[in-house]
Amino acid sequence: MNEISPSNLPKSPFEMIGKDWMLITAGDENKYNTMTASWGGVGVLWNKNVVFAFVRPQRFTFDFLNDNEYFSCSFFKEEYRSALAFCGKYSGRDVDKAKECNLTPDFSEDVPFFSQADTVIICKKLYVQDMTEDNFVDKALLSNYSDDDYHRVFIGEIVKVLKK
Repeated sequence: MNEISPSNLPKSPFEMIGKDWMLITAGDENKYNTMTASWGGVGVLWNKNVVFAFVRPQRFTFDFLNDNEYFSCSFFKEEYRSALAFCGKYSGRDVDKAKECNLTPDFSEDVPFFSQADTVIICKKLYVQDMTEDNFVDKALLSNYSDDDYHRVFIGEIVKVLKK
């Protein structure tokens, strides 16, 4: 993989995240976990290029994101759609997702991602905040939280973008 500028992402972040999905991965070479996400964003905050990731507290990846300074967002070609669906359906508590999906872990400065990814964004965690019911202006959105399991927002500075 070659390093590219964040301004040279191959597609719109709306398409990459919302349509193609991504794997959010955190941990280290000894232990990591990944999960599929289709919510998130890329932008500029505090004069830094950043990624916004949203993770519910019951997700196994949640603790890995909390406990590590870095995380990755991996984007794949359409042929990996079934692997992404699998990683979104099953928990890393119960199954080795990489093994089940034939994904090969790779590492950039101890940050896990998958070698089959077409594009990888490596992020340094800058800020986290829990979403709360009180902060929803549009109360209709609360229907996404029937179990009161509000997401935690992770904001990470983009420190590296890798492209095949």
